[in-house]
Amino acid sequence: MIDLATLIAYVAVVLGFVFIPGPATLLTIARATSSGTKVGIATGAGIAVGDIFHTVMAMIGISAIIAASATLFSVIKYIGAAYLVYLGIRAIMEKTPGGPAAGALAISAGKAFRQAVLTEVLNPKTALFFLAFLPQFVRPENGTVMLQMTVLGAIFVVLGLFSTVVFAVSAGRLGTFLRRNPSVLRWQGKVVGGIYCALGVRLALQQR
Repeated sequence: MIDLATLIAYVAVVLGFVFIPGPATLLTIARATSSGTKVGIATGAGIAVGDIFHTVMAMIGISAIIAASATLFSVIKYIGAAYLVYLGIRAIMEKTPGGPAAGALAISAGKAFRQAVLTEVLNPKTALFFLAFLPQFVRPENGTVMLQMTVLGAIFVVLGLFSTVVFAVSAGRLGTFLRRNPSVLRWQGKVVGGIYCALGVRLALQQR
């Protein structure tokens, strides 16, 4: 089993990582601000499921194959980037609801969850992160490597989900206040869409 010193060091590093605003945080905040806390939490949960996928891929070696193949890395990267840009353009083009329904959720929690899962799974940088990060805290003398990877991955997912929930709740409350302003309602889709497009471009330009 993982020794206490290694576990404490790992948790400290992961906490610092998950609370530094990154793509996952921005996606969660964008969804929570525009569509409410529930949708923001669903987005965070989708990202967590995507991270579980990458943990499993790192454990069975698929991430290593992606890392070794420049072509495969690029294909996955561009598919992920195109998907983000697609979501962004849709958000920009969608008309803001008016009248009494103006405060309605722009997207359902289920749909936000599914989009977040796909977005996280199609990010090869996340795959490479898990491949490079988790093994640094694995010690052969502490037992089965597979079990250690599972524990480390589970801790990362739980702490990551905790951070996105915190951001979702905070952004959701702010969004409730902002959505009472008609001018904010007119621009919220464009802002959210712009964030998605920017993240897509950022992903497309990233190198291994």
